[in-house]
Amino acid sequence: MEQHFKAIMQAIGEDVNREGLRDTPKRAAKAFRYLTKGYSENIDDIVNNAIFESNASEIVMVKHIELYSLCEHHLLPFIGKCHVGYIPNGKVIGLSKIARIVDFYARRLQIQENLTRQIAETIQKYTDAIGVAVMIEAQHLCMMMRGVEKQNSVMTTSCVLGEFHEDPSTRAEFFSLINQSGRNF
Repeated sequence: MEQHFKAIMQAIGEDVNREGLRDTPKRAAKAFRYLTKGYSENIDDIVNNAIFESNASEIVMVKHIELYSLCEHHLLPFIGKCHVGYIPNGKVIGLSKIARIVDFYARRLQIQENLTRQIAETIQKYTDAIGVAVMIEAQHLCMMMRGVEKQNSVMTTSCVLGEFHEDPSTRAEFFSLINQSGRNF
């Protein structure tokens, strides 16, 4: 990968031997491996059996999970936040695992629509929840730095499964909870 970054830099006309760029191909390769580490991880290892019995029957929600991903069309970042809610069916998933699932899929080449669904389906698979809802709001540098160059645009996607899909009031409660301000910790 390091050699490919060096070739790209040469192709745009840079002198890869100048002082500031000598180690850039190595650093870029290391950074790109980290930004795409979702390919080298295993979702079972991430969940790590952190599923626990629970009598909880109302919405469990984690809001404002920051995410960083790369657009599969231009390899440019998109940055945003993810909101995840689910209705337990006798078991809950460890809190940190929700954020780790978001990162697992975000750290791949993605489009936001697929990322949203992958997170929802994974939460559903591991919890057997009555319903799962995921919403992502993100800004895409491929739209901000190039193309139409719109700096304030935000893309919003959602995926609702089970009870959130079937019951409009449950779905409305999820979206209402997103908009409620919480205590600043």
